[in-house]
Amino acid sequence: MRLKGKVAIITGGGSGIGGAIATRFAAEGASVVIADLDPVRSGNLIKQIEAGGGKATFAKMDAMKYTDAVAMVETAVKTYGKLDILVNNVGGGKGDTLEELDEETWDWNMNFALKPTFLCSKAAMPELLKSKGAAIVNIASINGLLGIGLEAYAAAKAGVVMLTKNLAVKYGPKGVRSNVIAPGTTRTDFWIPAEKADPTIFDRIATVYPMGRVARPDDIANAALYLASDEASFVNGALLPVDGGFTAGTDAFDRAARAGGAGDDIWGKETTLDR
Repeated sequence: MRLKGKVAIITGGGSGIGGAIATRFAAEGASVVIADLDPVRSGNLIKQIEAGGGKATFAKMDAMKYTDAVAMVETAVKTYGKLDILVNNVGGGKGDTLEELDEETWDWNMNFALKPTFLCSKAAMPELLKSKGAAIVNIASINGLLGIGLEAYAAAKAGVVMLTKNLAVKYGPKGVRSNVIAPGTTRTDFWIPAEKADPTIFDRIATVYPMGRVARPDDIANAALYLASDEASFVNGALLPVDGGFTAGTDAFDRAARAGGAGDDIWGKETTLDR
C-alpha cells in the first residue's frame, strides 16, 4: 500500500475529483479526513470507504473560512494523531468575458478558487512540518495555464500554480513537498445540468482533446496518489497537467486548413518549408 500509515485531508472530498482522491487514498492505506460542506454525501462516501476496509472521517468545512480550516486540521490530529498529506481540491469558477465580469464575480472566483488553497495550507503547515515525508497536492486547472476563457477563474487557478511553487521553494527544505495538478475537463456532478441540457456536450468537448475523451475523476486521483506518495520524494514544485495532451498543443490549425482534405493537399509530399 503506497500510503500505509499516512493521514490525509482532502478538501471538497465528498464527491467528484475530491471523492475519487479520498477513495483512492483510503484504498492505498491512508486514513482520510473528508473536509466538505455536505455531511450527507460525505457520509455516504465514508460508508463506502469503510466497507472496503479503509478509514475515513468527516470534517464540516467552509474552505473560505480560516477557522474551519484550522478545525479540519484539529479533526485529523485528534482522530488519527497526525497529518501527512493535504490535498487542496476546493474551487470553482463562473463569469466570462471582461465586459460581463463584475467586481463581485471577480472576488467570488478569487475567494473560492484561490483563497482556500492559501487558508488550508496555512492551517495545515504546522502539522505537516512535524511529519516525515509530508506533501501538499493542489488542484488547479488548464484554465490557469492557457487563455481558454473564464478569465477570473483562470487568474485564480494561475495563482494556485504560483502559490504551489513558492510553497515548494520555502518548505521543501523543511520536508514538505508541494506540487500542483492541472486537470482538463473532468466529468463530475458539476456537469450534470449542462449534460441534461445538451446530452452531446461531452462528445463535442472530447474533440479538442488529443486522447479523444474528457477526464474521469480517477484520472486525477491517480496523479494525486503519485504526488502524495513517497515515490515522488524528489518531485517538488512540479506542475502536472492531466489533460489528455490538451496543453501539448492542438491540431485545430491542421484540421481547419485541410477542411476534410489530406495533409498533402496543403504542404505537398516533398515540400521543404522555408522558415
